Amino acid sequence: MAMKRVETIAEPDVILIGGGIMSATLGVLLNQLDPSLKIQIVEALAEVAKESTNPWNNAGTGHAALCELNYTKERPDGSVDISKAVEINEAFELSKQFWSYLAAQGILPAPEEFITKVPHMSFVRGKEDQAFLKRRHETMAKHHFFAEMEYSEDGGRIKEWAPLLLQGRNAAEPIAATRVEGGTDVNFGALTRSLVDYLVSKENVKVATRHQVHNIKRKRDGRWELTVRNLEKGINRSVTAPFVFVGAGGASLPLLQKSKIEEGKGFGGFPVSGQFLVCDNPEVVESHHAKVYGKAAVGAPPMSVPHLDTRVIDGKLSLLFGPFAGFSPKFLKSGSFFDLPGSVKISNLIPMLAVGKDNMDLTRYLIEQVIQHPQDRLDALREFFPDAKLEDWRLLTAGQRVQIIKQDAKKGGVLQFGTEVVAAGDGSIAALLGASPGASTAVDVMLDIIGKCFKNRLPEWKAKLEEMVPSHGKSLAGDPELYRKLRTAADGALGIS
Repeated sequence: MAMKRVETIAEPDVILIGGGIMSATLGVLLNQLDPSLKIQIVEALAEVAKESTNPWNNAGTGHAALCELNYTKERPDGSVDISKAVEINEAFELSKQFWSYLAAQGILPAPEEFITKVPHMSFVRGKEDQAFLKRRHETMAKHHFFAEMEYSEDGGRIKEWAPLLLQGRNAAEPIAATRVEGGTDVNFGALTRSLVDYLVSKENVKVATRHQVHNIKRKRDGRWELTVRNLEKGINRSVTAPFVFVGAGGASLPLLQKSKIEEGKGFGGFPVSGQFLVCDNPEVVESHHAKVYGKAAVGAPPMSVPHLDTRVIDGKLSLLFGPFAGFSPKFLKSGSFFDLPGSVKISNLIPMLAVGKDNMDLTRYLIEQVIQHPQDRLDALREFFPDAKLEDWRLLTAGQRVQIIKQDAKKGGVLQFGTEVVAAGDGSIAALLGASPGASTAVDVMLDIIGKCFKNRLPEWKAKLEEMVPSHGKSLAGDPELYRKLRTAADGALGIS
């Protein structure tokens, strides 16, 4: 499949900056809502889906809060707050509904090319964490989103779920696990390429790879003029549109700053790099079929929660463990070492300094991660898989993530672990900042952008939105019957029921 494109439209209706899952999702949504819209996608790399959307640059977990302990915080009284988990689970259900619609329309290929059923597990060690996981399960299992979640402290039972966790483990060690059979592994790279393939089959949608946006400025008529550079020819050209979406991963912050919209002032970014251990040994890989998440180390960012993951990438099974965090001033894997210092402005200096002062745990954690030796990484892996052998694993550098730094009236600035849509008051430009849970919630996030930026068209689009995402405008969390009905339909259409 030749994804390289050099096509541009001088005056499109919509410009999508970045060729990842976010831009691809918004592009398809808008094309379905109004096929007459002229859409321009601009991607700096030679192909789409090569940065954070690349399957080797992310965990590929269909994030539904089934196994991620950082989405279920323990309150001071010991109770467990599952509100974030409910929110993320519902967002992923919206993604599945949209994908099943696209599959039914023939827009997406066979779903097995991008989504696979893989159980999601949480795994802890020690009496204290064992008690927490039990309380978490008791709370979550009462909600219809998580009714199928199983809990066990029995080594024999856990071994049935994930044999590697018990292989070589001391039988006297207190352990506990939860399991949800209906979890998924998603190849967001394959999904994105399919979405973009569909878009470029349309006469009024163009994709320009090896093109980079150098500047964004508002014209007097309210439209946005972008200076777009052809990186191969070294030629700049102007592209103007009434609506711009900045979905360029780590590069979104610098582009948002160039727009100079009031809503974007005060935001900063803190980049965190990552590495995974990868096992391709068939004997080991075939002994494990689950995504198993543990608890994060003190000071670790949420994307550094350790997990032992079954991955299905282009039909091949692999096993990943990590991530191991690191630090690089780059905002993208293919970015520049000047990204972080270049993002520091007068408007975000105080928030960034405040975050630096208040997050010494994170600083220490990153230093410890950077100076790790292979044996240190093996020791971390053996907490999940005690019999692991170093020769079965290779080290892979994953994608860059940029955490959001926001202004805060009390602290000056806070480090926010999540994603945030920053949109101009008139809805003419929107940017997506942050990293987690990211791709899994793409449909929910893009529907939010459509709601903020195309308000005047929502009445005429209402029926189509509900056709594409049947629960749009409704609450799955508040309607168990609707949830079960729509989830059954979507899972069946995607072959993961």
